[in-house]
Amino acid sequence: MDIRRIPWQSSLALRRQVLWPEASLEAMKLDDDEAGLHFGAHVDGALVSVASVFIDGDEARLRKFATAAAYQRRGIGSAVLRHLLDQLREAGCRSLWCDARESALAFYRRFGLHEEGPRFHKEGLPYFRMRISLCGAGAPHAPG
Repeated sequence: MDIRRIPWQSSLALRRQVLWPEASLEAMKLDDDEAGLHFGAHVDGALVSVASVFIDGDEARLRKFATAAAYQRRGIGSAVLRHLLDQLREAGCRSLWCDARESALAFYRRFGLHEEGPRFHKEGLPYFRMRISLCGAGAPHAPG
């Protein structure tokens, strides 16, 4: 597996396939995609996982994290998230947050993210805001 930066346009098809299959490809574009850092995990040359990060000062936001169904539960998403956390720490970010689907809470908790605030809904799906501190003695290390 190879995890590397990718152009934002390369993430659109996998975002749609995994997150919003009924939506158009154009609907997968975020207004600030051009300003984000986009990462992709490749297996045998195929893009199988994508994640986009947007940095604002010393805080980062994870958006549109998606792993192809055939590659889920193989450690690929975990490797991508570990990679992102390392990259953000090196860049001096102090925290990372995301809006996580309720179905993904256990995954994010394994990396030390915790819920902030009540459940909310997007397009009928339940979400929670989650956050992790990336600095200091109390910052958890991602499972390996």
